[in-house]
Amino acid sequence: MSEAPVSNDQVAKSPEDGANPSSVTADEKLTGNETTGASGDKKKNKKKKKKANNNIKNIELLFPDLKYPEGEWMEYHQDHNLQRTTDEEKRYLLRDAENAERWNDVRKGAEIHRRVRKNLQNKIKPDMSLTDVVNVVENATRKFTGVDENGDHKDQPKSQGIGFPTGVSLNNCAAHFTPNAGDKTILRYEDVMKVDIGVQVNGYIVDSAFTVTFDDKYNNLLEAVKESTNTGVRESGIDVRLTDIGEAIQEVMESYEVELNGETFQVKPCRNLCGHNIAPYKIHGGKSVPLVKNGDQTKMEEGEHFAIETFGTTGRGYVITGGEVSHYAKNQGTWPTPALSKAKSLLKTIDDNFGTLPFCRRYLDRLGEEKYLFALNSLVKHGIVEEYPPLWDIQGSYTAQSEHTILLHPHKKEVVSRGDDY
Repeated sequence: MSEAPVSNDQVAKSPEDGANPSSVTADEKLTGNETTGASGDKKKNKKKKKKANNNIKNIELLFPDLKYPEGEWMEYHQDHNLQRTTDEEKRYLLRDAENAERWNDVRKGAEIHRRVRKNLQNKIKPDMSLTDVVNVVENATRKFTGVDENGDHKDQPKSQGIGFPTGVSLNNCAAHFTPNAGDKTILRYEDVMKVDIGVQVNGYIVDSAFTVTFDDKYNNLLEAVKESTNTGVRESGIDVRLTDIGEAIQEVMESYEVELNGETFQVKPCRNLCGHNIAPYKIHGGKSVPLVKNGDQTKMEEGEHFAIETFGTTGRGYVITGGEVSHYAKNQGTWPTPALSKAKSLLKTIDDNFGTLPFCRRYLDRLGEEKYLFALNSLVKHGIVEEYPPLWDIQGSYTAQSEHTILLHPHKKEVVSRGDDY
């Protein structure tokens, strides 16, 4: 999930092989009917009866010990990190063990993320409405986390669930689009759709994204962002400067070209979008991982939790805001009570259900809020809530996204969102 910059010289703080999800198969039962023939002998007539195959259930039922699969482990290859696997490793591992509960929460979110996106990948097809796409993602997320209507955690909406609104941005829209109520947008065969999915457990967010296309002509564009993100993951590490990661990403991204309708385009990084560290209940923790060399000497630190995401484009490589807003998030801090009574009640709904987690208008609709837009805009106007409009490159261009969540352990890094799909 990404955020637009405040100026041309600043990189925006983003607002995208491994573990294989366990499969759950339906049980088969035999039921017998007894019949009596002319001779009076009884014959047993057994029939196989299949239960409905439903892999979507509270993830805790599939992992009764509440221990979730680890992601892909990667060594730190930088010279200043090699000492972390020497005799001092025990000290580092002890610190890592102190974070065990936190890491397990993130791994739970990652396992759910893999299952949610696999469920979507099995269903997605051209001419599907974007509303149907996000419903497939979000309904599965609610079920896996147990916050659906019949779930064990339905009365604790902030304990786990959706990390942020599902992004389904098309073509030259790079990020921050999810359909509002009544949106009739359809996914077409020729479209390029970024699917940005967030899952949170106890406020620890797994943020990972991939790009969907049906036409092979976009393959190089997708490969550019995938390889750029993998480069960003590889170059990340404790004490690594953010600008150095951006430089490595930029070099890989700009090495790709894509031919569309007889015209060749160099793939460009969207220079005012970037990855970010993640804080509890806060999708952006304050550090930004650029997609280009930008001189930022800030370093990654031990124990941090990052979303490494890249955006490639056939356009100008710079996005601007525009269009109807769907994404919002409450700002941290203490705020005066709104004077408008509807704004006051709406803020309570936001506090009770999301806190500082991002939300969208569809979520407010689902909670039974009505005629709230004026109140919501009032909260935005007073700085209590931040709005995040869609982000666009030039008309006619195509953007793609790839993203993984990583954990910086003392001795190694863990690509926690890695799956057998990407």
